[in-house]
Amino acid sequence: MSTTETPREVRAEAKYVRMSPRKARLVAEHIRGRSVPEARAVLAFTSREAAEVLQKVLHSAVSNAESNHGIAEERLYVKAAYADGGPVMKRWRARARGRVARIRKRTCHITVLLAELPHDASAIEPAAAPAAEEAPKLSRAPAKKKTAAAAKKKTASKRPAKKKETAK
Repeated sequence: MSTTETPREVRAEAKYVRMSPRKARLVAEHIRGRSVPEARAVLAFTSREAAEVLQKVLHSAVSNAESNHGIAEERLYVKAAYADGGPVMKRWRARARGRVARIRKRTCHITVLLAELPHDASAIEPAAAPAAEEAPKLSRAPAKKKTAAAAKKKTASKRPAKKKETAK
């Protein structure tokens, strides 16, 4: 693989999945940027229905990579995972006083895009927050110690003035 050549990418899609795209996106966020074995483990222990569908799509993408390009599962990572909205089936439900409430049965298209790891990198490193580490730390000057004379001056000024007694 030369330096100008881009890593090979493989994709798999599941279309017209009877699930809200919003629910599928919540699970897709968990596997984005992870290696394939790690993504499989995350999906296996995720208790949402979307995890099962994403697991099938991930399995399909890995199979595509192995059969079409000869790339081993350990050499792949999830470059992108997203859920686009599909067609919406519109139904209605009867309500009080002859009214109608619309029910929207949403569908989505789930896509998983896998890419081959570069030869020099053995694992994907999550993007850390380098901005927090590089930010200059503000330092305060240490507080000055008060001398006994300065402390007396402050307390002396807070005392009420003594009243003068007049002699008769």
